[in-house]
Amino acid sequence: MQAWQKIYATRNHAEASIIQGMLEENQIPVQIMNKQDSSYLNFGDIELFVPGPFAETAKLLVAQSLLN
Repeated sequence: MQAWQKIYATRNHAEASIIQGMLEENQIPVQIMNKQDSSYLNFGDIELFVPGPFAETAKLLVAQSLLN
């Protein structure tokens, strides 16, 4: 079994969904864990996880997409 690694965290659900789609387009499995409080959205993050072997590639793709 592969360990999943957190590669990104945000408080913006739209941003997390866009990054998830970009990673999936590049054949990288991704899971979103929403740790935001249901009443107060400024508490907690939305975290994106990928399997360990994909972590470095995913981080590079996320960094590239954020620069554009």
